[in-house]
Amino acid sequence: MANPEEVAYEKFLEKVRRTVYIDELTPLATKPVIESAFNQFGTVENVCFLPNYLGPKELPLSVLVQMQTEDMAKEVISTVTQFPFMVAGMPRPVRASAGELEMFDNRPKKPGRKIRCRWMDRNDPDFDKAKKMKRLVRKHSAETSFMLKKQLEEAEKLSKQQAETAITHHKKYEMMDKLLYDGVAQKLADRYNMRSFPHR
Repeated sequence: MANPEEVAYEKFLEKVRRTVYIDELTPLATKPVIESAFNQFGTVENVCFLPNYLGPKELPLSVLVQMQTEDMAKEVISTVTQFPFMVAGMPRPVRASAGELEMFDNRPKKPGRKIRCRWMDRNDPDFDKAKKMKRLVRKHSAETSFMLKKQLEEAEKLSKQQAETAITHHKKYEMMDKLLYDGVAQKLADRYNMRSFPHR
């Protein structure tokens, strides 16, 4: 008879294989928006937002999207990796990768695994190693914070550029419509003895 812990862990691993990690999401993206976007690849069974502990709320979000089958998850990763895929108007495409065990905060304990914790005394031979590790974590945290700030600045700059481009294109289309509908194009054609075609 199978061990219940092993059965539960195997079910969890199967869920991980069906899950896609998505980041670079706009903070405006909601669960229904994400479900609608990724239902194009199959059936979305669950959406789980990952909390942002390292920066302000306006930083891009990360989310775990659980698909119905492993093949659907692979299709999402393949498509989003090859082609730009925008969700809720974020100025840059989202990124997709396979879900990993460590991304789930409700993961079950691996059967047979034991974790031991202990306080360290200053005389302990590993105390210096622990101090170095603590300094390294602080350094990585500062670097991550800096990179996230730069990432946000780039996203804002890109968003502004895209908005300006959209306004420019809109003005061009308005000008073209005005030329066609107000008869300006026909007048210019008559003036320069050119053949014009009626606007449809």
